[in-house]
Amino acid sequence: MTRRVVVTGIGVISPNGTGTEAFWSATKAGQSGIAPIEAFDTEGFEVRSAGEVTDFRAQDYVKNRKSLKIMGRNIRFGVAAARLAVESSGLDETPPDPTRYGVVMGSGIVPTDVVEVGAAVIESLDEDRNFDMRKFGQSGQKLLHPLWLLKHLPNMVAAHISIQQGAQGPNNTIVTACSASTQAIGEAARLIERGDADVMIAGGADSRIDPLSLVAYTLLGAVTTADRPPEELSRPFDRDRDGFVLGEGAACVILEDEEYAKKRGATIYAELSGYGSSFDAEGVTRPSMDGAHAARAMTLALKDAGIAPDEIDYVSAHGTSTRLNDLMETNAVKLALGDHARKVPLSSIKSMIGHLIGAAGAMEVATSVLALRDGVIPPTINLHTPDPECDLDYVPNEARELKLKTVLTSNFGFGGQNAALVLRKYDS
Repeated sequence: MTRRVVVTGIGVISPNGTGTEAFWSATKAGQSGIAPIEAFDTEGFEVRSAGEVTDFRAQDYVKNRKSLKIMGRNIRFGVAAARLAVESSGLDETPPDPTRYGVVMGSGIVPTDVVEVGAAVIESLDEDRNFDMRKFGQSGQKLLHPLWLLKHLPNMVAAHISIQQGAQGPNNTIVTACSASTQAIGEAARLIERGDADVMIAGGADSRIDPLSLVAYTLLGAVTTADRPPEELSRPFDRDRDGFVLGEGAACVILEDEEYAKKRGATIYAELSGYGSSFDAEGVTRPSMDGAHAARAMTLALKDAGIAPDEIDYVSAHGTSTRLNDLMETNAVKLALGDHARKVPLSSIKSMIGHLIGAAGAMEVATSVLALRDGVIPPTINLHTPDPECDLDYVPNEARELKLKTVLTSNFGFGGQNAALVLRKYDS
């Protein structure tokens, strides 16, 4: 018999609030965390705003402060979110068998310090200002930190979390762009279902607010370059949307075998009852616009949960604020939920925190669990001019109180990655 998987802890580091309850309070109130970038001087950049985490002290969350030297910003966020999740679950007081305790995290492009690398490159130029590879072999060794590589391996988020928490069980890193942390949570649940672990820390961490990422996403044409106040830039499903806003942060949940959680007296927030994934296999940047492949991931999650489409009470949307994604997602929801799509509310928290890429799905899972707990659907802010082609109920601008039993959350990544989860109010 497949074991039931429950959620017993949540930890969030977000642009609009550090800590789960701070994030949730701001999100319910429709408060944006998108503002002018403080991390570096953006003079000369076409994009100057982002969902930046500003009220964060990494040293408050690590056991050995020396380890901060080899933690990139994304790793620090992940370690902090995991610690908050562990504390909220009570696992720090009743630690599990370390060999039955694992970590799966979603990750993306690791942020690169272009100033540090740039110094080595500049010193490698010859008299004619041409790059000399042989000189770089010397300048790189001299100017880069000896452990530079360890800050740039995608698996280091999960590795540091496991070291901090003493988790010696399954450890994995999912690197599937914007769907990474949704898949990480789904795959962590599978490990528990089949008996390979009793407790898993699962989620995602990402930070793209660095000069190189800002230039790269601008060149891709994926981010908004609109001339608006920062808090009005991200506008999912609105007719005037023109791209997403980069964000950073992390979210983790604690997943446990139901019987294990009950035995140790844990508070159970929700049940993770369904997981589905699919792939478009069509193009690396443009999604399949009919939504069929994304809908397949949703349908697989519903089937895995053993529920009908009309049992979904709320859809936590990917909702990036790009012209293509929002229309594709609207079509996918219609395909997956049929006539019920017209009746179910969906909303996008990216309107308030931006797109956290590898951490996006985990943020939306945390939102889904909190929505189930409190019976509150967060709004999609900045939705003032409805797009006639995006014609569902996107909960515009104000939160909505609604008794919830079942939530569907989905994410879609570059390359054609699709993943979906079903979360249910726990019923013993």
